[in-house]
Amino acid sequence: MSVRIILLRHGESLGNIDELAYCRIPDHALPLTPRGEEQADAEGARLRALLRDTPVAAYISPYVRTMRTFELLRLPIERRIQEPRLREQDWGNLQDPVGQQVQKQKRHEFGHFFYRLEHGESGADVDDRVASFLSELENRVRHDPDHPDTALVVTHGLTMRLLCRRLFSWSIELFESLSNPPHCDHRILTDADGRWRLERPFTQWRDSPDGTTQV
Repeated sequence: MSVRIILLRHGESLGNIDELAYCRIPDHALPLTPRGEEQADAEGARLRALLRDTPVAAYISPYVRTMRTFELLRLPIERRIQEPRLREQDWGNLQDPVGQQVQKQKRHEFGHFFYRLEHGESGADVDDRVASFLSELENRVRHDPDHPDTALVVTHGLTMRLLCRRLFSWSIELFESLSNPPHCDHRILTDADGRWRLERPFTQWRDSPDGTTQV
């Protein structure tokens, strides 16, 4: 049996163009921008051409921007599941603009994986929850005869990178060397013989200090 997971980052959101939006709107409620809606619409055409009539199960972060991105894809879906474990890294509640910059600087100095945000999560916390999701998804695909062999995961940039880190057992150093994918960009993961493969690597902003690669 061939299993395929399509990871998709949401379209551009208000928080991507206005960081102060996080100070007045909860992260989970931030909407797509008009450009983000256009990105999702265009990605839907690409995915419809890729999937054709393939049965698909969709797992979606329950944030407004991810749910709206999924709606705009206009894909025929057999199962649609809101999955909180696919949410963005939690930065706490409404953010203070000064504190927000302090937290970003501390995270940069400490390391994105291990630094726990003052009122939120560390990358390691996100890693733990996506590991739980992946284990459950693999079990469903392999043991539920009615579950499609293709799963679409609509989520966030950091979450996408950590899903792959966990699936491929990448080092922390390699994870921290990867950039988030652009908005509405996808990655395809396939497993046909017990070994997962990544169809297209993530952009790296530096070589991994430990010399490991995405291959």
